[in-house]
Amino acid sequence: MTISSILNRRSSLTVFSICVVFLFVSISVRAHEDISVRQVYKSELVFDTFLVRLKAAIKEEKMGLVAEACADCGARSIGVEIPGNRVLMIFNPHFAVRMLKANMEAGVEAPLRLYVTETEAGSQLSYRKPSEVFAPYSSSGDLAKMAKELDLILERIAKNTVR
Repeated sequence: MTISSILNRRSSLTVFSICVVFLFVSISVRAHEDISVRQVYKSELVFDTFLVRLKAAIKEEKMGLVAEACADCGARSIGVEIPGNRVLMIFNPHFAVRMLKANMEAGVEAPLRLYVTETEAGSQLSYRKPSEVFAPYSSSGDLAKMAKELDLILERIAKNTVR
């Protein structure tokens, strides 16, 4: 084993470890939330096709793809195969400005997260409605109004992906 291969393996393990820690922290922070409020859309589309359509629908709604977490990529980097598993984080600067103006503390909830999983039947998209995500911060009517607008945008994204 060369020094280069050790460093490459160590780098892959570090990236994977960071992803795993991020995932567990996200899960534990949100463990108290009722998962029944999630919106779930199922499709017979294969995972890669589903992702392409989802990203096109996000762009069509003028939302930006801020980040993409790829659990299956991390697993593959250590020689483990798992079904497709992504978290797409999306937002739009216009909404960010409105959100922060309405309630600075709400910034912790942006970007919004779309969870995409590969299933035996195809693919699945799930997310929490922005009106639920921002509800704890919605003392101002402006934030609640913005969240309802985002509810409709995410619904259109989901429906355009699975149609």
